[in-house]
Amino acid sequence: MSGAVQNRRMDDIVKQAMIKWPNVPDCYGWLGLDARGRWFIRDQATQASGDFPAHKGSELRHEKLLDFVARNYESDAKGQWLFQNGPQRVYVELECTPWIWRMEPDGSIRSHTGEKVTALRCLVDEAGKVYLVTELGFGLLQSQDVGMAALQIESGLWMPESVATSDLESMFGFVRSPQVRQRGAQLQQPRALGV
Repeated sequence: MSGAVQNRRMDDIVKQAMIKWPNVPDCYGWLGLDARGRWFIRDQATQASGDFPAHKGSELRHEKLLDFVARNYESDAKGQWLFQNGPQRVYVELECTPWIWRMEPDGSIRSHTGEKVTALRCLVDEAGKVYLVTELGFGLLQSQDVGMAALQIESGLWMPESVATSDLESMFGFVRSPQVRQRGAQLQQPRALGV
């Protein structure tokens, strides 16, 4: 499950900007995805207050902007999820997983970006959170839909497997906090002699 996820829906204008300006610096800490599939903008003051999700920031509510983010959401080869904003990669802080699933009353499943998916595996952690592996990837079923998931399990459509929350990132090849990872990488940079 690791490796880059290429977004088939990415805007052509974004692809063109990436070619035109290939060396735009990456952005860390400014965008978060919570466990309910909501996007949050995290300004400097929010970031200075602490890490996501304890300090979420302002929820994005503008429909066209939400659609733009959804179409240009993908992962890099390190399992870090990002929003490709033109030529700039805006890395996403994840409260839980890179995908948040929502169940419809008919039992169908959609991602937080609106894509219809099929559950291939069902996992349950020690806190009772339900996760699904789909053709799109790995994610958390939002808590409001756990009752519907119980019906899928009771009817034998889903066979839950136990999983430890602490193992999720390594098992499914994603990074919850690219910002924390980036800080760690900067601390490990060798310093020039005499500095």
